[in-house]
Amino acid sequence: MIHIVLFQPEKPANTGNILRLAMAIDAKVEIIGPLSFKLDNHAFLRAGMDYLIDANYEIYEDYQKFLELNREINIYYITRFGKHLYSDIDFASKQEDIYLMFGKESTGIDKEILRNNLERTLRIPILSSARSLNLANCVAIVSYEVLRQQKFPSLATYEQMRKNVID
Repeated sequence: MIHIVLFQPEKPANTGNILRLAMAIDAKVEIIGPLSFKLDNHAFLRAGMDYLIDANYEIYEDYQKFLELNREINIYYITRFGKHLYSDIDFASKQEDIYLMFGKESTGIDKEILRNNLERTLRIPILSSARSLNLANCVAIVSYEVLRQQKFPSLATYEQMRKNVID
């Protein structure tokens, strides 16, 4: 299973979109606080839509609590300072759960966390003149790379809900 770890997310719409994505790909979202918004925020609820009902997520008061409750996990830290490209990791051979940590929109993952885990840092290539990508987009890019390498386990690879209207 993919675990999408959000380190102190700041934008309710991004968090709602990420929970919607996680529900659609059968991933769990681990949210590390403190949060700068309430989960009844209009933007959060609008972005998550009715998918929030089935979303699998857990909230931790801080990073220390997250570590205490998740020992010996296979975690990668996605950051613009990453040492490796996200696409260079062999996710197909991983049998255990994969944790992908993404930082808050304004400053990313705490630099001390990154310094302590340099070999587990991954980056998404962008122009050197670009500061960053949208958080929800980053989560989708890396999560789908994991799923692609694993041949999209348990995901529909053809339309199952509606009659094919293009035939």
